[in-house]
Amino acid sequence: MNHLKRFSATALCTALLAACATPGGLHTTGKAMDASSLKSEQSLAHVTLSATAWPSQDWWTSFGDPQLSTLIGEALQNNPSLSEAEARARQAQAVAAGVDADRMPQAELDASVLGARFSEKDPVYPSYALGTFAWAKSFTAGLSWDLDLWGGQRAAWEAALGRSRAAEIDAHAARIQLSVNVARAYVNLGYAFAEQDVAQHELQRASQSYGLTHRLVAGGLGTPQQDALADSQVASAEQQKVQADRAVDAARSALSVLLGEGSDRGLSITRPQLMNTDQLVLPEQLQVDLIGRRADLVAARWQVEAAAKNIKTARTQFLPNINLSAMAGFVAVGGSTNVFQLPARTYGGGPALSLPIFDGGRRRANLAGANAGYDEAVARYNSLLIKAVNEVADLVSALNSIRTQIALEKRAQQDAQKSWNDALAGYKGGITGQLTPLTARQQLLLTEQRLAALESQQADLSIRMVNALGGGYSTNAVPKLEQPR
Repeated sequence: MNHLKRFSATALCTALLAACATPGGLHTTGKAMDASSLKSEQSLAHVTLSATAWPSQDWWTSFGDPQLSTLIGEALQNNPSLSEAEARARQAQAVAAGVDADRMPQAELDASVLGARFSEKDPVYPSYALGTFAWAKSFTAGLSWDLDLWGGQRAAWEAALGRSRAAEIDAHAARIQLSVNVARAYVNLGYAFAEQDVAQHELQRASQSYGLTHRLVAGGLGTPQQDALADSQVASAEQQKVQADRAVDAARSALSVLLGEGSDRGLSITRPQLMNTDQLVLPEQLQVDLIGRRADLVAARWQVEAAAKNIKTARTQFLPNINLSAMAGFVAVGGSTNVFQLPARTYGGGPALSLPIFDGGRRRANLAGANAGYDEAVARYNSLLIKAVNEVADLVSALNSIRTQIALEKRAQQDAQKSWNDALAGYKGGITGQLTPLTARQQLLLTEQRLAALESQQADLSIRMVNALGGGYSTNAVPKLEQPR
């Protein structure tokens, strides 16, 4: 009979252990990409390299416009979006502190006084002993501590800490992005002023042609149709001038929004100076060092690190755990009874073991979700890394192209200016008809418009390159990414 009991107990334990929730078969599939595997040597073969080519934190000063520095300083101080990003960082820090607090021993003190009327039929508190009404008084202290045998709680804290660091870096990224947006809006304002100049020049040329045509018609050397055509050209030029004036106002308004100010602030912004766009120089070991220079990549790596810690936390849920608890205090019932006396003392304590047996698949689902979260974070990091390296190479190509286009467009503008001067002189001398100076003027207008656009694009690409190279951000606190086990 005893053998049968032992066999039954052994079989029962074996069955329970076999039914225990296990993480078997669940794993991650994502793998963080090595930055050195992204080759771009051929794309950057003709670019000058220097170890000191990374942007500085105040990179905008290199453009040589004090007004730009003032505007970026105002934006970094007043723009509400920065306060929002900083608040999110503080929120993440508070969450991490709360998770860290859960790892520590917990102590609490309770005191209570409760009055109750007893049933006259209750044998536990008969009326002859305590009456029908009495006060229950207690004063106890409790202590509990999860031993965290497998490091699950520590991993949860490290995950929260990683997310906190990512949020803090995102706040830095928001500052960089705001400075870049202000600089690009400033370039756009400069382009609006350049277009205003082009429109003004066109209006002057159209007015000059109209004056000449009007005199020729008045002297019997032209027709009324020629006079009307010249006048319509003046009207079109005036419309373009009004449109250019409006573009200046719109660009100033966009800057006012970025500065966190009212529209009147934009009215005081004067014409930007021509930005300094020197020969392009890139840092050495671009792909590898870019990881610590781009805030979005650093934040993404911390998110991957946090996701890996989440997996460790989820895995420890499958293991047995021990909690320690203890309680001591005084409890007494009765209105005249002194609760603080030796007979009223009470205490207790001991360990509590928990072993997951069957949970309907909840722990496996939690681990599967953590694995998927890690794979998602890795995929996001890999995508950002590929985009960052290719963005730099693409901007190099764009800047080289734009410089060539500017040189060619300047030559085209010089030829168009000469053509316009010759055509106007010929028209004034009666050698050519009205269409010749009109065609020359239209060509000159196109070259001026294209040149203004190309020079603006060059300045904008230079700012985008600063942003692609990290905008002056630098950190040594870049986590090493390892595959979760």
